[in-house]
Parts: sequence; structure tokens; C-alpha cells
Amino acid sequence: MMKAVFKILFILLLMTSCQNKTVVEQMPKVNWESKKVINQDLSVMMHGKTYLPVYSHIYHTQEHKTFDLTITVGIRNISVSDTVYITKADYFNTEGHNIRQYIKEPIFIKPMETIEIVIAEEDKEGGSGANFMFDWAVSNPNNHPLFEAVMISTYGQQGLSFTTRGVEVN
Repeated sequence: MMKAVFKILFILLLMTSCQNKTVVEQMPKVNWESKKVINQDLSVMMHGKTYLPVYSHIYHTQEHKTFDLTITVGIRNISVSDTVYITKADYFNTEGHNIRQYIKEPIFIKPMETIEIVIAEEDKEGGSGANFMFDWAVSNPNNHPLFEAVMISTYGQQGLSFTTRGVEVN
């Protein structure tokens, strides 16, 4: 009889321990309005463009099965002293259609600051060939911004993540 009671208590303990919920902290969204450039002549600066490949989903086992991915785009100012200005951040889908413009007016990124654009796992609009095109300006031609993306997905006990890095284009 005592063994049966211990078994029942053990099973109840296992069942309740599996119900712990993980608390996920929400990162604050970028306040684009507070990053808006005011009274800065960007025409006298060096300008550049960077292409960043990202993936809303990738294929597995066959072309009809996909893993949907959350995309985190990091726009990094790697200078310890100079501000970077982003004048355009356009998101394109696999077919090359511009589906979203994240920056309506030029913004600034302080030295060593990173801002992020997050595209939810449920947002499949970009597809497997999604990408960004960024236009930027710097006063010091040796301090270009760095653009990276992390794509991640978890299904049950399976996790998948990988990164991409931007390439400067003409």
C-alpha cells in the first residue's frame, strides 16, 4: 500500500514539475521617432549600400516542408567615436518585391550602439529568399556599419539557428 502511495505522489510531482512556464522577457522596440536625424547635413558624408540576406523559412526533407524562422536583424555601429546614419532599410521578398520600409526618415546610431529589426516567425511574407537593402552615411570612411541577421526556430525538442552578414554593394 505504501508503495502505491509513493508512486502516486511521484507521478503527481512529475506532472506538476512539467507545468513550469518559462518567462520570456520582452526587449523594448526601437523608438524610431527618437532616432530621427535633426539638423544634420548628410549630403557631405560618405554614402554606402549594404545587402543582407535573411530567411523567413527554410526547406527540410522536401520543397513542401518548411521551418518557419524568427529573424533578428542587427544594425551595428562598430565605431567607438563616430555616429552612423541609416537612410533606408527596405525589406524584399523572394520575388524581389519591396514589401516593407522600416525607415521613413534618416536615423542615427550612436557609437557602439546596435538597433534591431525583428520579424516574427509567423510572418512568412519574405520567403526563403528574403533580403534587406540598407542605405547609410558616415562621416569617417573607415567606420562602416555592420549588418547581421540571426534566424532561429524551435519545434518541440529541435532547435535551429544560423547567421548571415551584410555585403556592401554599389
